[in-house]
Amino acid sequence: MCLLRGQMAFASGRSADGPPLLLEAAGRFEAVDARLARETYLDALSVAMFVGRLADRVGMAEVAKAARVTPSGQRGARASHLLLDGLAALIAAGPAAGTPVVRQALRAFRDARLPGDRDEQLRWLFVAVRAAHEIWDDGAWQDLADRQVRLARDEGALSVLPLALSQRVFVHLHAGEQAAAGSLVAELTAIREATGHPLPAYGAMSLACWQGRGQDAARLVETAVEEATAHGEGIGLSLAHHSASVLYNGLGRFEEALASAERATAYPGELGHSNWSLVELIEAAVRSGQPARAHAALERLTGSTGSSGTPWALGVEARCRAPLCDGDAAERRYRESIAHLSACSARAELARSHLLYGEWLRRQRRRADARTQLRTAHGMTEAMGMAAFAARARRELRATGETARKRAAATRPELTPQEAQIARLAREGLSNPEIGTRLFLSPRTVQYHLGEVFSKLDITSRSQLRGVLPVGPDEAAER
Repeated sequence: MCLLRGQMAFASGRSADGPPLLLEAAGRFEAVDARLARETYLDALSVAMFVGRLADRVGMAEVAKAARVTPSGQRGARASHLLLDGLAALIAAGPAAGTPVVRQALRAFRDARLPGDRDEQLRWLFVAVRAAHEIWDDGAWQDLADRQVRLARDEGALSVLPLALSQRVFVHLHAGEQAAAGSLVAELTAIREATGHPLPAYGAMSLACWQGRGQDAARLVETAVEEATAHGEGIGLSLAHHSASVLYNGLGRFEEALASAERATAYPGELGHSNWSLVELIEAAVRSGQPARAHAALERLTGSTGSSGTPWALGVEARCRAPLCDGDAAERRYRESIAHLSACSARAELARSHLLYGEWLRRQRRRADARTQLRTAHGMTEAMGMAAFAARARRELRATGETARKRAAATRPELTPQEAQIARLAREGLSNPEIGTRLFLSPRTVQYHLGEVFSKLDITSRSQLRGVLPVGPDEAAER
């Protein structure tokens, strides 16, 4: 009964009621069904990760502590069991203890290929995807997020698909793939409108913040905070404040970025965006003239990134260290950051490292060297659609005596978000009925929108879409 009540509480939007009920159920199962007890502990931990800072009596720490003291005979090599052990250690004992086990769990999820594994993967991939970015493993993050979307589509799992798409949006943003992220945001909007799914528009909010859409992004952040609070989702609050810190750092409003980052990082036990936001906090604190706050954040950050050791982790850590160093030491850190981030999929972070390095070089009065970095930063951020960061790079270039021009606006009429989504799916080879199923539209409506697309792009057939449909750098790489 506790298991059912806990699952129902989470599904109905009373997330904070879920962890204590699921934890009680897991404890009762230990004596009668070891496998079910382990699964219920992972259920409890998954819900507790959603609840985060809004936990009442039972949160992530309490669930992790209980899961770690289950009898050793109940442990196993299943991917979900490894995931429970890894996350419980990560939360209760820290990154040094948890990261190796989480990495082992992620390998098990990535290696699972048998048909019998599909149910386990569909149930636990959301937690595995989150675990991947907890340990700064963007290879596993991308692979597992993509697999989760494919599985949810194949199985018609509409309860899972919105969460899977939302997680995939963040992977695209990390890779600087704004066009792909926007496409999934449009699909999420269609699903929410058709099914009434309660997931707040986290993807749309994050996309707007990375694009630097000022008031529109700030409004979406405010709405997300309200909805996350109402649903008892502390994870949503952390994400909203993190997204706001990205927005304001991009806009050069560093004191506001610092305030948002401090709200996001205020609960270290949440992990996730509480850790990611340390990167934003350090940049904002340095630029606000408050290095002491940056040093304190760096100490927290390195506990996570140092245990990870991935190019992503080492790249952001080096960038965060750089402005807190002097002279040659600072330059070495910036170069290390660029080298590490060039070796992984973190293209948005790579562009920002070029930007910060260029800004530092300009302040060192090395204008020629600064221009090289700032041109790279401007070109990357402009191509990715990171408009606020691109504008920041343009301002810095002007300060060196060089003018960078904004990309010329297209002369063709713009596609609406829904038209762009339909056009991309048609370009991938989906039929009108298949597009309609995915977007909850009739084939006739899809055909009407394709007619509008053809008219705006001045083409007559689907085969021409690949040649004329505007693409971002992520899609261009596929050509």
